[in-house]
Amino acid sequence: MTIEAPETKIVETARVACDGGEGALGHPRVWLQIPEDIGWVECPYCDCKYLLSGSQAQS
Repeated sequence: MTIEAPETKIVETARVACDGGEGALGHPRVWLQIPEDIGWVECPYCDCKYLLSGSQAQS
């Protein structure tokens, strides 16, 4: 059995909300803040990675 890699989303704002995107099968909505010095953050529930558009982390 293989495990799918967590999703990566490129976002325009440093503050993002994640709810797992699966409707009733998702998780509680959490608000995440992307640190400027890192340029990304991972959701503690679903491990989705949010990359801030234009950040150094994308290179």
